[in-house]
Amino acid sequence: MEMFVYGIDVGGTNTKLALFNGKAMLKDTVVIPTRTDAKGIHVLPDIKMALDANMEKHGIKKEQVAGIGVGVPGPVTADGVVNKCVNLGWDSMNISKQLSLFTGGIKVKATNDANAAALGEMFRGGGQGFKNLILVTFGTGIGGGIIIDGKIYSGATGAAGEIGHIPFMEGETEKCSCGKCGCLEQYISASAIGRIATKILEERTEDSALRKYQTVTAKEVYDEAKNGDPIALGIVKLTGDRIGRAFGMLASMFNPEAVVIGGGMAKAGQILLNSIDDSFKKDAFHATAGAEIRLATLGNLAGVYGGAKLIFDDYGV
Repeated sequence: MEMFVYGIDVGGTNTKLALFNGKAMLKDTVVIPTRTDAKGIHVLPDIKMALDANMEKHGIKKEQVAGIGVGVPGPVTADGVVNKCVNLGWDSMNISKQLSLFTGGIKVKATNDANAAALGEMFRGGGQGFKNLILVTFGTGIGGGIIIDGKIYSGATGAAGEIGHIPFMEGETEKCSCGKCGCLEQYISASAIGRIATKILEERTEDSALRKYQTVTAKEVYDEAKNGDPIALGIVKLTGDRIGRAFGMLASMFNPEAVVIGGGMAKAGQILLNSIDDSFKKDAFHATAGAEIRLATLGNLAGVYGGAKLIFDDYGV
């Protein structure tokens, strides 16, 4: 009897479901809206309905599903308890038990979405070949996942990997989304780069291709830096120095084989890697400075690959 695994990535807007065969080959993907009204009461029933429809589509019986691995945007303990998932409207709940009940007893494992993405990149993405790595995702904020000896490190309360909220700069008066001041994501997230670029353009008078954009984003900064724009190049160097310093701190703490860059900024490619390299090697403890800096390759599928890997681990895949 052929066996299958589902990987699920629950986001605040959409939820992705992916079907894998027993050899960890991706067979199908489904995207459904994430209904977060009514304190997220619809999220699990909607997932159950989507699973049922996909199983019917492929002629899969419940007994053929080896398990379901789920990533959610919140802290998750090792036994599957979500400790407040603000983006979904959830308080504390055991998502593994609840989704297993909804699906008639199918085994379910759950983790934080960034942890799932890190596991996915190790499994089939930019972190292949490594068992000790850190994924840092650059977007509106900074997310992260830590893999030690091939396993997710989730910490005592499931909150390990909150890299964006490492205290990074003293004297900051503007508050981070978490309520603190001076967090890392206030200086190196994609949204932070846009803010920094806007401020620099207001303070300086030189011509710059960045001035043609009504709203400057990280994408425009890196695109114009590739074209040789001096202000954009300066912002890339400033940001790269800060990212390198942050990666040096992480390397000194966890001694990974690789740090993998995910999120939209990974599309900047080699210019991003080049901007980080010198600062990283300077700031990392000498015995950890050999860690490779790599780009994530799975894009928005990293989470479903990681969810599936939670199940495949039980079968040595």
